[in-house]
Amino acid sequence: MKQLIVNADDFGRHPLINQAVAQAVEQKGLLSASIMAGKEYFNEAVAIAKACPQLGIGVHLTLVDGRPVLSAEAIPSLVAENGDFWPDHGVFVKRFVQGKISLREIQKELAAQMDKVLSAGLHPTHVDSHQHLHMLPGIFPLVLSLAAERGIKRVRISRGIYGNPFTPWPGMGDLIGKFGLEALACRNRWLVQKRGFVCPDNFVGQVAGGAVSAEFMLDLAEKLVRGTVEVMLHPGLDNDVLAKETGWQHDYEGEYRAVCQPFVQDALAEKGIELVNFGDL
Repeated sequence: MKQLIVNADDFGRHPLINQAVAQAVEQKGLLSASIMAGKEYFNEAVAIAKACPQLGIGVHLTLVDGRPVLSAEAIPSLVAENGDFWPDHGVFVKRFVQGKISLREIQKELAAQMDKVLSAGLHPTHVDSHQHLHMLPGIFPLVLSLAAERGIKRVRISRGIYGNPFTPWPGMGDLIGKFGLEALACRNRWLVQKRGFVCPDNFVGQVAGGAVSAEFMLDLAEKLVRGTVEVMLHPGLDNDVLAKETGWQHDYEGEYRAVCQPFVQDALAEKGIELVNFGDL
């Protein structure tokens, strides 16, 4: 059995991301997306999800680069002076290691995010996180507990392998990050099994300015021998607008096109690879 989960992260962040997800579902390019409960276009994403019952929805747990669901007063260690989360994982991890981040506040905020998604009438297939912060020691078991309490038993295991499914991303900085995330993945996969959760066998995607391309998907089709692989995607419909809005220079349009190309879908089908979502695991 060979299964492919193409998951669109950042659902609810911007209309051009939401529209890309809706169109990619229609074009049979993906069947999974992770929604951000604290983003401005959450309600629009909820409406799209309800109109696309074949789309599995995960909770994209967010602790950086955005606004919390709870008030800043309720979670002071998680926010800067302006009431927003800390800007990125680098700042967050440094403060986390220094003991300046409260696990109790993380628990409260992540619970509120999950509950907001549930209250909107969605039934999440899984949980993952913005910038992979759910993978951190102390946070990962907390996430599993919160998810299990809400009947969610599937989770992303972010791994440090980027590029083709079994080839490391080049560059010293990326290699250091890769091996750090890989070590966390091994530990967290053990916790997943111990607690009766399910996760894909493999996780792939592109970072550091790269993007999933049609060539990437064709290479994956050739190299996936068995099991389930999740491809992390950030699709969108206008690179210039989204780069300005998110502060991230990324080929959103390229990733959208890559999974919607008929010849890519034909290649996956020819190799017996089934497109699924986390709920199918």
